[in-house]
Amino acid sequence: METILLKHSPKLKEVEIPLPASKSESNRALIINALSGNRSEIENLSEARDTQTMIRLLASKEETLDVLDAGTTMRFLTAFSVLGNTPRILTGTERMQQRPIKILADALKSIGAKVKYLNHDGFPPLKVKPLKEQKTNQIKMKGDVSSQFISAVLMIAPALPFGLSLELKGKIGSRPYIQMTLDMMKLFGIESNWTNQTIEIRPQQYKDYPYIVESDWSGASYWYSFVALADEAKIKLKGLRQKSLQGDIAIVHMMNQLGVMSTFEADGVVLQKIPHSNEVNFDFTDCPDLAQTIAVVCAAKQIKCTMTGLESLVIKETNRVKALKKELKKFNVKLKEIEPEVFELRSKFELSDTPIEIETYDDHRMAMAFAPLCTLQNIVIKNPSVVNKSYPGFWKDIELATGL
Repeated sequence: METILLKHSPKLKEVEIPLPASKSESNRALIINALSGNRSEIENLSEARDTQTMIRLLASKEETLDVLDAGTTMRFLTAFSVLGNTPRILTGTERMQQRPIKILADALKSIGAKVKYLNHDGFPPLKVKPLKEQKTNQIKMKGDVSSQFISAVLMIAPALPFGLSLELKGKIGSRPYIQMTLDMMKLFGIESNWTNQTIEIRPQQYKDYPYIVESDWSGASYWYSFVALADEAKIKLKGLRQKSLQGDIAIVHMMNQLGVMSTFEADGVVLQKIPHSNEVNFDFTDCPDLAQTIAVVCAAKQIKCTMTGLESLVIKETNRVKALKKELKKFNVKLKEIEPEVFELRSKFELSDTPIEIETYDDHRMAMAFAPLCTLQNIVIKNPSVVNKSYPGFWKDIELATGL
């Protein structure tokens, strides 16, 4: 297996990091623009594999669309295909075919779409036929499984004959991602109303809007880790906004407790070291993609951390809770479920004289979350190319910061 050795680098250079564009914003902008007839100019689209896959498949005339390992692309294109002219088959990697899509498929079927599973019930690959008649505009969906299911149906809602009234059942997870979708739709002319657990969108037409994609706050989180763990560090992250649509801007508040101060400037944010708390309590319901980053930093700094809101992590690129437990154990760190859906991280973090190898489980966030540990010792990352999913230039940017 391909590996990369990250040499021990306790002091980082004072550098500016050109972060990748947000794939969350990019993929939403691409779907919205396609629904409006591709009339808008979308600038700074992400170079991440997920977004490049979305671009390729939106332009494809083939019946079968292979999303590879792109979960967002699978979900958004499944809903988008309901409004198409021809049937589409959506498939992906072996792992993608293990990731459930039944909640989204059931929602689409409830309004009259025809969705057929081609292998196992509730999972890709699946065949979607264009909607001939909308039976109802009332949909009910669980709110705590994946915001991508919800965003997928919201984006097609204005183009449906009767629009949609979407009732979210139970706890709502990743709320900022749903709000991001609605905010971006508003920029393209779509009005919506979110009251309590119900989002209502009447039939409307998307308008053209010149959109510039912001840099990726999820990608920024790993640089917060580098600054938190290094002996010396001052890093500027380019292209981030203090008023962001992205939920992962929550990293600013979280890392302020873990030893990193954020100073916003016109073209980005500067990160510097400050003292940290000894005990923290974080809820990741609205920002699950930050959980691995925070867990690794707390482990390395031996900060007692209570973590909730991890429910959606089991259906990501890998079971991220299980993967975290295995890799943290290599440093004598325990992540334990002390009561249902409440995890506690207790650390007696131990370094090693020899490089510690990190399994990445085909998960880009496992690779990037553990990479900052090279500020403490030599680290080997297995399958480093997995970062191409969201941050293709990650390893080059580490070279820029470490000088190695």
